[in-house]
Amino acid sequence: MAGDRYDRMRERFGLTAAEQLTCGFHVHVSVTSPDEGVAVLDRLRPWLPVLLALSANSPFWQGEDTAFASYRYQAWGRWPSAGAYDVHESAVRYAQTLAEMLAAEVTLDAGMVYFDARLSAHAPTVETRIADVCLLPGDAAVVAVLVRALVETAAAEWRAGVPVDPVPTSMLRLASWRASRSGLEDDLLHPVTHRPCPAADVVEALLRHVRDGWADEGERAEAEGGVRDILRRGTGAARQRRVMARAGSCEAVLADLADATVDG
Repeated sequence: MAGDRYDRMRERFGLTAAEQLTCGFHVHVSVTSPDEGVAVLDRLRPWLPVLLALSANSPFWQGEDTAFASYRYQAWGRWPSAGAYDVHESAVRYAQTLAEMLAAEVTLDAGMVYFDARLSAHAPTVETRIADVCLLPGDAAVVAVLVRALVETAAAEWRAGVPVDPVPTSMLRLASWRASRSGLEDDLLHPVTHRPCPAADVVEALLRHVRDGWADEGERAEAEGGVRDILRRGTGAARQRRVMARAGSCEAVLADLADATVDG
C-alpha cells in the first residue's frame, strides 16, 4: 500500500491492513439511476453467496490449508464494513446509510464501504465485490456474465413491482460463510428457502432465476455450459487441493497456477 490514504489505513487498522494480501474480482454493470441501482442491490442479496461458491479459489494461507475454499472472503471480512448488507429500500436511504457510517468515523471514506455489492462511487454502475479471483479466465467470464444477468433480472423485477426478499442480513452472513467454507464441495444455503441444499441444486436455482436475464440464446447457452463445466471439474480451490494432494508442496501448486494462467 502506498500513498497518504493507505498510510492512514495502516495507522487505523493495524494488522488487518498489513495482512490484507488479497485481490478482488469486482464486476460493474450499468444502471439507469441510483434508484434502479439500489433496487438491484436489494434483490441481489440472496444470490451473491452463490457467486462466491462458484469462484472459490483461495484454500491456502501462508502455506497452510485453511479448510476454506475461499479464505480470501474470511480475510477480507476483517474490515469493519465488509460483507452482507441490509435492504436499503431507496437511493435516499442508501445515501443516508453511507452518511451515518462515515459519521461514525470508523471507515476513512466512502471507498471503504466494502459491502458485497454497492453502488460505484465513480461510475453509474452496480459493483459486485463478493467473488474470489477465478483461476481460469473462462470462469471469470462466466461469473461476470452471471452478474450481468442477475442485475438485469433484478431490474426487471423492480420495474414489475416484485417485492424484495427481506431475508435477514444475519442469514446472508451464514450463507456467505458456508460458500466460503466449502465452495461447491458441500451443501450451500438455498437463496429462496435459506436451508441447506446440494451445491449443484443451488447453482441450478440461480440459472433458473436469471433465465430471462440473458442478452440472447447464444449467451445463455455459453454461460450455462460454463457454469456446468465448473460444477463438473470443480472450482479453482478444488484444483489447488488436488495438486497439493498429488505433489505435496506449495511450489507445485504455484507452478500449476502459473501453467493454468499461461495456458488461459
